[in-house]
Amino acid sequence: MFKLYGFAASNYFNMVKLALLEKQIPFEVVSMHGCQNPETLAVSARGKVPVLETEEGFISETDVILRYLEDTHPDIPLLPAHPFARAQVWTTAKEIELYIELPARLCYVEVLFGGRATPEALKAKARRDLIKGFAALARRGKFAPYVAGDAFTLADIYFMYSVDLAQQVGQRLFGLNLLDEVAGARDLLKRLNERRCAQRVAADREADFPIFLERVRPVIVR
Repeated sequence: MFKLYGFAASNYFNMVKLALLEKQIPFEVVSMHGCQNPETLAVSARGKVPVLETEEGFISETDVILRYLEDTHPDIPLLPAHPFARAQVWTTAKEIELYIELPARLCYVEVLFGGRATPEALKAKARRDLIKGFAALARRGKFAPYVAGDAFTLADIYFMYSVDLAQQVGQRLFGLNLLDEVAGARDLLKRLNERRCAQRVAADREADFPIFLERVRPVIVR
């Protein structure tokens, strides 16, 4: 059985967890936070989560884990069969990660955790990049009814665990309703969060978030 290392407050951990649940792959969760202690580094070379333990060893990086799961468990696919269509899904997923999730992440300490204020230069960069990122999503996304077309794919998983956090950053720091700039995005996010597997992930996240916050609070308030 696979072992998934990480913690339920992590959106990237939840991307992999939801994929495992949607694909009906048995797995065990091993609680681990990213850090540089020897035990963690023995599992993850950079001390980051999530990590998937297989019979052959450990796999790091969310997109690599998701590709592995798709290769080894194709019966319930989260990618189209046609190579070009698969590439389009991955392009959408990576654009969400690089141009929506990562810019928003610059401001997570201030917006999500109540920590120190984001430096103005980083805040300005985040605002510019988020506006461009959501504009790109509006151009590329199909929302017919899912992000990449008529089937639930990995693009929807990246969408779920990125745009909601980015929306919070945009609204609280900049007064922007970024989701409203993408036709169909808000309705899709609501439907995705109503999926049975997504509700299980959300319940675990809600239970873990206060514990995570207490763990990081001594660092983020400095």
